Amino acid sequence: MARTRLLLFALVWLSCVWFGSWALNPNNATRIYAGIALVERGDARIDAYQALTIDKAEFGGHFYMDKAPGMTLLSLPAMAIADHVGRPLEYVPPTIYDASFEHYMTVRLRLAVAMVSAVITALAALAMHDLGYRLTGSASGALVASLGFALGTPVWGWSTTLFGHAPVAGLFVIAVWALWRASEGRAMRFAAIGGAALGLAVLIEFEAALAGSVIAIWGALRLWRADRRAVAAAAVAGLVTLLVPFMTYNLIAFGTPFRLGYQGVVGFAGMDQGLFGLTTPKPMALLKILVGMRRGLLWVAPVLIPAFVGLWLLGRKHRELAVMLAAAALTVLLVNSAYVYWDGGHSTGPRHSVPAIGLIAIGLAPFWARLRFTWERALTVALLLVSMVINLMIAAANITTPDTYRFPLADPILTNWQRGELRTLPSDFLGWSPAAGVVAYLVPVLLLTGLMLARRPTKR
Repeated sequence: MARTRLLLFALVWLSCVWFGSWALNPNNATRIYAGIALVERGDARIDAYQALTIDKAEFGGHFYMDKAPGMTLLSLPAMAIADHVGRPLEYVPPTIYDASFEHYMTVRLRLAVAMVSAVITALAALAMHDLGYRLTGSASGALVASLGFALGTPVWGWSTTLFGHAPVAGLFVIAVWALWRASEGRAMRFAAIGGAALGLAVLIEFEAALAGSVIAIWGALRLWRADRRAVAAAAVAGLVTLLVPFMTYNLIAFGTPFRLGYQGVVGFAGMDQGLFGLTTPKPMALLKILVGMRRGLLWVAPVLIPAFVGLWLLGRKHRELAVMLAAAALTVLLVNSAYVYWDGGHSTGPRHSVPAIGLIAIGLAPFWARLRFTWERALTVALLLVSMVINLMIAAANITTPDTYRFPLADPILTNWQRGELRTLPSDFLGWSPAAGVVAYLVPVLLLTGLMLARRPTKR
């Protein structure tokens, strides 16, 4: 089992690192600009770069990142390493269409992904594997759930970025796993891990507090019956993980411990509606989030279809867990449908719903464990492979599809593959063709997969 999990971590981490997103996408760029400012000047102002991104906030005549600070703070070691190995930027180009500037930004994005996004997703895949095995006793079911979550959904593509969606999805999985383990023994340690994961999720995306609260309440009730001290350990870990870096960043950036970048957002009038753009859930938007041609989750992650059934099956034995997972996932989806910019602008699939994916994917393990016939398992594996191929195509081609495309899987995703417009590690830095970069990826992936499947899965 330890060998399988080591290989699983390597497979997921490599897959996230190998492919890349555009470093100058405003959502990536504003976080990188803030990281550069903190590392090179010790402040958080992005005045020099503000004309190069539409994602920004303005306070007192100065410009700042308009996002939650979590991803930027986690990426600071990557920014420092990039400066140490290379050199700080000596100029700011007048436009983003500058090859040397794009390379400068791409190096920092790739390092940050390797050290932050990819690591969180790979750790979440391990947590999914362990949780799935403990819930069902099926090693193969646990593997299906972890691969389905990490590589069979847009979690893969968003893990090649500095957007917060995939890390929050991963941290939710880690929190559920840790809080479940806390009631089985070593309560204080696992409770602290669970609390810290939820605190970090909110530091990365503020709206994670809503679905995170559902997980936290379930965890507190579960721990209260096992070890009441563990509830305090989880609460303290969560608050420290959230408040200490949040307040520190605010003091450096704004001189006050409590301020949200969204309070000064520039250029998005919809953010003035409701609570920073959150109004009331809209049924039609929710329908489009799930099955719409332009943003439908099930188009880009068909492996989640049996996962919904799996959550219902899970409820037969672990009712409280299943109800919590369904409630937390529904919270994410409803918050997405209530957001003024619910479609996420440039996005392949509904990016604001990505944090629900891990909560739903847990259902794959009990679904697999209940299959009795070979043909049922063959169909499930086929669906998993189709989902992995779809998300390989998305991760390599374009996770941030412009909102003008009607059905992104056909155009631009398939079109980009036909044209060879892909982003791989060797093609970005070694001058290889995109096709050669994809083939070079498949070699270690097939090796790692073969080693994982070399031993026949056993049931506990």
